[in-house]
Amino acid sequence: MIHSFLLIGQSNMAGRGRLDEAVPVDPENIRVMRNGRWQGMFRPVNPDRPFSGVNLAESFAERYAATYGVKAGIIPCADGGTSLWQWEKGSILFENAVNHVRLAKRTSAVAGVLWHQGEGDCSPEDYAVYEAKFRRFMADFREAAELENVPFLLGGLGDFLPDRPGTLTLMNYGKVNEALERVASDSPMTAFVPATGLGANPDNLHFSSAALYEFGQRYFAAWQRFEKDMSWLSSVIRTEDEERTEMELL
Repeated sequence: MIHSFLLIGQSNMAGRGRLDEAVPVDPENIRVMRNGRWQGMFRPVNPDRPFSGVNLAESFAERYAATYGVKAGIIPCADGGTSLWQWEKGSILFENAVNHVRLAKRTSAVAGVLWHQGEGDCSPEDYAVYEAKFRRFMADFREAAELENVPFLLGGLGDFLPDRPGTLTLMNYGKVNEALERVASDSPMTAFVPATGLGANPDNLHFSSAALYEFGQRYFAAWQRFEKDMSWLSSVIRTEDEERTEMELL
């Protein structure tokens, strides 16, 4: 049985870790959705740009598969450089992610959403409304994708952002983190995943490969807080479509 996880947000969820610095992961029980089908893992898992790289979902999926004895599926839908308004209900990115979830449900049990976004919303006019907009987005997305009862994990922005030269708005990254923490604190099946102390690439905008490996572990720890609420996963029946898909991978 594949337990799958949706990746949405901007570049730090798509993954920009250097491939030549990647921490090895065991790909045996990791699957990635490509063209609606489950494929064996290869990097980059979320190729939204020519320079896509290591992704935090790799270590998350490795840990998940090893812990629960299942295959862990990654559904890549993150897109670099996007602001929250580009993820609003009715947008192309919103509809694309919903459609991917619907396809994934045919051959897997969707067990969570991994979100990381906010660098594009650090200006005063954007962070002031971020919390309200995000609450609306998350409610709309849960309803449209029929994911009301799975964990929604919200990753924090890196504390290295103020060190990026020439981008003064990133000094406000803490305002976005505070908004995400407030949302997580009072929203069911939602958790904030801190990025405190994680390192960056030389651009001081994107997490390094080593940091993404650690970040994925933190996302997994956050998911485990809801383990008791996800007991339905063990009773999901393997479908004929999944059987055929698995055979195609052999």
